[in-house]
Amino acid sequence: MFTKIWTKKSIETCSKELMDKINEADSILIGAGSGLSTSAGFTYSGNRFKTYFSDFEAKYHFHDMYSGGFYPFDSLEEYWAYWSRYIYINRYMDPDKDTYKNLFDLVKEKEYFVLTTNVDHCFQKAGFHKKRIFYTQGDYGLFQCSQPCHKKTYDNQKLIEEMCKAQGFTIEHGILSSKPVSMTIPSELVPYCPHCHKPMTMNLRADSTFVEDEGWYQAQERYAQFLDHHKYGNILFLEIGVGNNTPVIIKYNFWNQVDHLKDSFYININPMEAYAPDSIKKRSLCIPYDFNEVLEEIKNINK
Repeated sequence: MFTKIWTKKSIETCSKELMDKINEADSILIGAGSGLSTSAGFTYSGNRFKTYFSDFEAKYHFHDMYSGGFYPFDSLEEYWAYWSRYIYINRYMDPDKDTYKNLFDLVKEKEYFVLTTNVDHCFQKAGFHKKRIFYTQGDYGLFQCSQPCHKKTYDNQKLIEEMCKAQGFTIEHGILSSKPVSMTIPSELVPYCPHCHKPMTMNLRADSTFVEDEGWYQAQERYAQFLDHHKYGNILFLEIGVGNNTPVIIKYNFWNQVDHLKDSFYININPMEAYAPDSIKKRSLCIPYDFNEVLEEIKNINK
């Protein structure tokens, strides 16, 4: 059974309660989904899509980056032209808003850890320590063998930048210009595995070929150690922007932890899906607002 938000609390009340719980907590486990990056400005359709992919939209008639990611391009040269743009703007450019930095300011004095399904590296860019983050689903900034023939990943920034420049883009102050002249890259830039020479691919969890490398397992172990060390204290499970695509990683996990840890508390911030199971409703706060709205209200409260 679930507790939905039938009587909507004011954003002022929700924000005050959120700050109280953060201040009271001995430790904070943040669970972040794609909704957090959407709030920060990393949208996959609309103006961002048209700015960087209008040529692909005109040719292939898909209307958002996500759909384009599944398109069966005829050549690796065109495939990597599309994906190099996709990776650069969603991994190496900063989001339009300071959402992640403002979140960091809320928790930086606390014992915190981040469990996230996001693959855009926004947490580290905002100041979160890399050893306090577990990117469960991969990283746009890493390549892996498409087979995979071995369990290793490779940083891709330099090659991605070369691919973008080969299409006619310029990069100034970390920002990709908006006027490409080509929809392909030179064949010599197509990445191949250094071991088996099969094509490389992104290190993103889509099927059984996803590579969990040494760094992935180290982050998993640090996450387990954080939980083990803090689970019997006043630990706050703070879920932000998590939907129902992969609920078992964060949402169901958090519900189960809070149900068993009697000194814990659960907060769910989501404008569309702010709810909690009845079993933990007395130790839950569901905030049905966009996280940026909450952050603005907190600024007003702290004036």
